[in-house]
Amino acid sequence: MAGDGASAARREGVVSGPRAARPYYVSVADEEQVFKAAFRQGLSVVLKGPTGCGKTRFVEAMAHDLDRPLITVACHDDLTTADLVGRFLLHGGETEWVDGPLTRAVREGAICYLDEVVEARQDTTVVLHPLADHRRQLPLERLGLTLDAAPGFCLVVSYNPGYQSVLKDLKDSTRQRMVAIEFGFPRADVEEQVVAHESGVDRDAAAALVRLGQAIRRLETAGLREVASTRVLIAAGRLIAEGLRPRAAARAAVAGPLTDDAEVAAGLMEMIDVYLPEPAPGHAAPQR
Repeated sequence: MAGDGASAARREGVVSGPRAARPYYVSVADEEQVFKAAFRQGLSVVLKGPTGCGKTRFVEAMAHDLDRPLITVACHDDLTTADLVGRFLLHGGETEWVDGPLTRAVREGAICYLDEVVEARQDTTVVLHPLADHRRQLPLERLGLTLDAAPGFCLVVSYNPGYQSVLKDLKDSTRQRMVAIEFGFPRADVEEQVVAHESGVDRDAAAALVRLGQAIRRLETAGLREVASTRVLIAAGRLIAEGLRPRAAARAAVAGPLTDDAEVAAGLMEMIDVYLPEPAPGHAAPQR
């Protein structure tokens, strides 16, 4: 199925030129096998996990492995069905139909990734139902037609369970049309490898950042809405790679984004001082 879709995409000009390098992703469990099995069977996928744990990078790596174009939509509470499917627009004094990102993916046999799907209104996500089940169809009511998904099309959505509420959650009828893959923060050795690779710092510096991140994740305080993600640890590492001292980098990239509460911020600063010893004067931060 994937091979047929890739060939069709090349004929239509969707995939062209030399392939880029695979986006860097380190498997933690069997998530790659589950995703690829779902893709081959034409099943939709929901990715569940905290902010900054690698869900988006995972989808990018899977699109590369499966040789599929990737169309990403950042969902928000003003997202309408027309934003996804398409609408009529005036062009040169005439009205013409313009496909939305979901419709383009259906036509081209691409992977359509709806990031943080629970941010979209539930009346908008209902349009996904005929695509996410055995029908694999997208009704275009404005055009009076129904599109069959091209070979290689795959619907992928993600959300952070920590943001769930009565008002912002996936309908059960939507959930049960999808295969779920659970994400969390990786083991320390894997996270050190990722932080070192993505930021350019050496393994010792990466290990210190990961120990700080793990300590913050163990905190229980109402003033901390999110814990330290792999993403913020990488950002701190990149600042260190530019020559900032580790503590200054962590204050800017880790403590600052996590809270506006002065008391909580002070506690984070103390943790940074404990977990990130400063290099001796006259010694630059180690680089990979």
